[in-house]
Amino acid sequence: VQLQASGGGLVQAGGSLRLSCAASARTFRSLDMAWFRQAPGKEREFVAAITYNGGRTYYADSVKGRFTIARDNAKNTVYLEMNSLKPEDTAVYYCATSGGVGPLDKAYNYNNWGQGTQVTVSS
Repeated sequence: VQLQASGGGLVQAGGSLRLSCAASARTFRSLDMAWFRQAPGKEREFVAAITYNGGRTYYADSVKGRFTIARDNAKNTVYLEMNSLKPEDTAVYYCATSGGVGPLDKAYNYNNWGQGTQVTVSS
């Protein structure tokens, strides 16, 4: 499954962005998905995850209440709605498909990654 992330950009603090991650294959529909992010000089960190059918979602404490993950399996796409953005949200955001080998908030569980989209939040 190839993943194509889009929707990043430059936004002022307090603003909003919606990221999209389009998958190339229908097998996407059977896969749990997640968004991770990586800021310069920092390790990649978990942001949000969603089960294959959208039944459960998980969030990092740092984004809970501000970000929402959703998916549209008819469109082979997962979304990340980001509101009340803060400068510390600045990072490259990656979508990934789960390999089903561990917890959904762990990067080692994911075996397929998109190319990333840059989000920059100015103060």
